[in-house]
Amino acid sequence: MPKSDQNCDPSRFRIAEGTPVDLAKLPTNVSELFRDKSEYEELLEDRTKRLRHLQTLLYADNSTALLVIFQAMDAAGKDGAIKHVMSGVNPQGCQVFSFKAPSSEELDHDFLWRAARCLPERGRIGLFNRSYYEEALVVRVHRGILENQPLPESIRSAPDIWEQRFRSMRDFEAHLTRNGTRIVKFFLHMSKEEQRERFIARIDDPEKQWKFSAGDVRERGHWEEYQSAYAEVLAATSTTDAPWYAIPADSKKNARLLMSEVLIRTLEALPLKFPAGSETPESLAALRQQLLAEE
Repeated sequence: MPKSDQNCDPSRFRIAEGTPVDLAKLPTNVSELFRDKSEYEELLEDRTKRLRHLQTLLYADNSTALLVIFQAMDAAGKDGAIKHVMSGVNPQGCQVFSFKAPSSEELDHDFLWRAARCLPERGRIGLFNRSYYEEALVVRVHRGILENQPLPESIRSAPDIWEQRFRSMRDFEAHLTRNGTRIVKFFLHMSKEEQRERFIARIDDPEKQWKFSAGDVRERGHWEEYQSAYAEVLAATSTTDAPWYAIPADSKKNARLLMSEVLIRTLEALPLKFPAGSETPESLAALRQQLLAEE
């Protein structure tokens, strides 16, 4: 194992349950966890192999599911993280859902409904690119969205509406945990200056311009409001069984290594095992001899 790998401990970025969060005091960047590009690729490949083995074990055991939630400001690297961290995972045991603005059908149900429909089956890993947490982030920053949702006025105007939603999220995740779904949540914590540089890079690259729109700049104008909303979300909904990790995301490579390590440690902590075969050792030995004897 490369020497730099010894420093890749993601536990320091876990948000402790019941702890107030000030994003301005949390790092968006840390020292590189690798010496050069070659070592980064070696570290990521090592994690890819470990994740592949653990996913196979999760799939074979078929008793537990893993739900991974990614939340971040625009250009923080959610798509790239999913692509690189999960690059070696068997697609049969993994499913990705990206949550955009809710449809009219989804708005006619409670705000957790559309996420519940996409939960991973036992033995599988489910990845949420954004999630039900948008209902306490973008909806909070843009209050007009809430005003236009088909909700009873008593709910929309409730002074504790965000705490109600936090409670629903905690209860939902506690229910999932009690029924065999392990949950890990990543907030990719990026600086405002890093976002600016990534936006400019997208504008300058014809192959990335499709990922950029004027709306991205408009949302950037609400940066402080989003930081405040994220801080409350992390503080109110990081629990022992469904923790948030505020991953420094100014370095995409660092972020990928840290997140892959969290997933590996999470899966390694589960009591997973390969199921017993239907044949006895003696029967298997006899069948092996039979196959070897075939012409």
